[in-house]
This record gives sequence, C-alpha cells and structure tokens, in this order.
Amino acid sequence: MSEQWQRARLIPASSSRTSDENEQRATSALLAVLGIVPVFAKSLLTPLGASITRNTTIETFIETTFDLPGGGKVRPDGLIRISRPKHAPFVALVEVKTGRNILNPEQLNSYIEVARSEGFDCIWTISNEIPPQFGVHPTSGIHVRSNSKVKVHHLSWTSILTAALMEKVHRGVSDPEQSWILGELIRYLEHPASGAMDFDDMGPHWATVRNGVRDSSLSRRDESVGAIALRWDQLVRYVSLKLGGAIGEDVQEIVSRQHRIDPSARTKHFADELVASGCLSGILRVPDTADDLHIKVDLKARQIVISSEISAPDDRGSRASITWLTRQLRDSPDATVVSSYARNSSIAQSTSLETMKHDPSVLLPGGKKAIGRFEVSIRSELGIGRRSDSSTSFVNSLIGAVVEFYGGVLQSLQAYRPRAPRLQQPMIEVPSNNDALAIES
Repeated sequence: MSEQWQRARLIPASSSRTSDENEQRATSALLAVLGIVPVFAKSLLTPLGASITRNTTIETFIETTFDLPGGGKVRPDGLIRISRPKHAPFVALVEVKTGRNILNPEQLNSYIEVARSEGFDCIWTISNEIPPQFGVHPTSGIHVRSNSKVKVHHLSWTSILTAALMEKVHRGVSDPEQSWILGELIRYLEHPASGAMDFDDMGPHWATVRNGVRDSSLSRRDESVGAIALRWDQLVRYVSLKLGGAIGEDVQEIVSRQHRIDPSARTKHFADELVASGCLSGILRVPDTADDLHIKVDLKARQIVISSEISAPDDRGSRASITWLTRQLRDSPDATVVSSYARNSSIAQSTSLETMKHDPSVLLPGGKKAIGRFEVSIRSELGIGRRSDSSTSFVNSLIGAVVEFYGGVLQSLQAYRPRAPRLQQPMIEVPSNNDALAIES
C-alpha cells in the first residue's frame, strides 16, 4: 500500500481550495523536514518512542488512506515510518489541525482502530491546542487504555516551533543545507498564514472572571472560574515554551506529583486559588539557575509579580551578604524589589534595588540577627485584554514580565559557594634545592 501513498514534499502542490489547504501544506512541510534534518526529527520523534540513529531511514507520507476494521475508510493527514536494520519499523499516524480548528475525538478513535489492526505504534496529533502539562492530551473522549500498545501523543505548533528554534539557533545544525531547510520551516511557521498560531486568547470567560474578582462576586460553582483556571494552566505552559525558545533550554513548568497523576486536581487548585485570593500562580524551572521562577498574577491589584529566592552566604555577616547580592544585581532594573529574611524568620525587610545600593542598612534585620535568605522580585502592571492583539493584552504583559525578570535578574544570580579551605601549614617538610644537592653529594 505504501507504493500508492504520496510522499511529503517540502514545497507541496495542492489543487485544494478548501479550508483544509493550510493543514495539508503544514503537514507536508513539517514531515518533509523531519525526513531531511535528522537532529530535528530526533528531538521531536524520540519522545514518541522512535529510535533514531545514524543508519535510520525516515520516510514521511501525506493523506494516507486505510480501511477501518468494521468497514469504511479513513485518511489521516500523514504517516511517518522509521526503519532500522534488523528492527521492525516504527510507524506513527499523524493528524494535524491549524488555526482555531480543534482535534476530533471520533476521528482520533478511528485512527486508533487502524493503528491496532495494522500494528502501528502511535497516533501523533498536532494543533494549536496547548495541553496543561506535558503528557496530557488536550482532547477528551479518546478511547485508549493505559496498557495499550498504541500510544497517543500531542504537540502544539508552539512546541514544534520551539524545538526548531533550539536546534537551529541555539544548538546549531552542522550540515549547511539542512540548517537552511530548517530555517525555512521556522520562517514558514512564524508566518500568520501558516495557521501555526500563538496562545493569543484567554477565552470568552476572561472579562467575567476579571470583573468578578474586582467586585468579589466569584463563586467556585461558576463555569467561568473553571474555564479560566484551565486556560491559565495552558498559558503557564505556553510561557515556558516561549522562554525556552528564547534561551535555548528546556524550561519546565513545575507540577506536583498529585497534579501529574490527576490533572483535574490541578485545575481545581487554580480555581480555588482564584476564588479565595483573586490570584493565579505558577512556577517555571530553568536549568542551572539559582532558583525557580515564581509567577503570581493578582487580578484585584492588577499586578504581576515575578520572583526568585537565593540563600545568603552562611560564612559572612549580613552587610557582606548584602554587598555580595548587590554585585550580582548591578545591571538589574532599579525598580527591582529586594527583601531580606533573618534566619528562621518569615518577616522581611524590603526596599528597591536603587535604595539598597545607596543605603544597604535598610535590609539589615533587627536585633543583630543574620540574614538567611533574599527574595528578588519585579512588579509590573497587569494587562486586562483577553486577546494578544489588544494594546492591553494580559498574555503579552505576562510574557513580557517573565522575560524581563529572567533577563534582568535571574540569569545573573548565582548561588553562593564558599571558598576552598586554605592550607594552614605544610604537612611534609620539602627540602630546598640546596639541601637536595647537599644530600646527593
């Protein structure tokens, strides 16, 4: 049957004039690049269970047609076949949506039936839907058992673009032609006409929740609260992808074990937090930083607070600790807020970085206590618009606040490392050159 399949082309020719044309072009371009640029294919396909080595052959096809076991035909958007000598091929069916189109559970269930009957390994879905956390599919109603041999995986277009940027810009593709081709895919996906959209809308319930927080009328039973809680979780995941693409590292949203097991519990947690305090929070982890990046959105005060903590040196006095931190923040915005906490205390002394530089004593704890830790934060105004094309966009204001804090503060912070202990006195008397000559003679 594969002889009849149409191979994915980097520049697809389509006679279609329907709304599916974007999806056909995007599928063909993406799958073609996977077959041409192995490092990019490895970054995307290894998490699906594929093994990609030097002697791997990657074949990609579009609009493959299959017979359903119970009758009828289906046509997934694409198929990937990965072959290695002396190994059974790894095969994935691909379903793609662009723009605001969402995945159809009935369609995916029919592909699962095909994959089971054909002995394929997985279904790979791609759309602009961002799951609340990695490994969770955004489509409900998919009939696949946890022990099924056929797995269902999802990536957003933002995730794919981030992976492409990491390979092209940050890690580098050694082959110049492959590097150019990957760059063309990035250019295509970044174009508005591609249908690969950013997270650009907090949804129709945004204004209701925002106003409900301001007048204290929110109820946990309101449908709008749960919708915004879920949307917030997706937004934090999206922000992690945007920051990761900008710095070339895998930025992770911190999710508790309980919430990984039960994503609905995480949505409930955000909904409860929203009703109780009018706030939403999240934590991002960037590799090799002094601390996690903590996000707090206060809808009532219309403020975004991004912060991190760092332990004070335990072998220095409080003034020396303040000086040590000031050196690290010399290029940070003057409006950065620094708070000091005495050891075993939750009471803070706070001031702006500008004041701290001129008068470090304002951060000294009372009673000659030693500083145990610092908190560094930047506060900014919260955008209230639901859409990213608004001049007061909430999404854009959050992304801007996270990027500003990371670039202006967190990337410069380094945890304190005490100096190595000094040698007090030699343990062995080493003879001088003259003594050695005397012994030899």
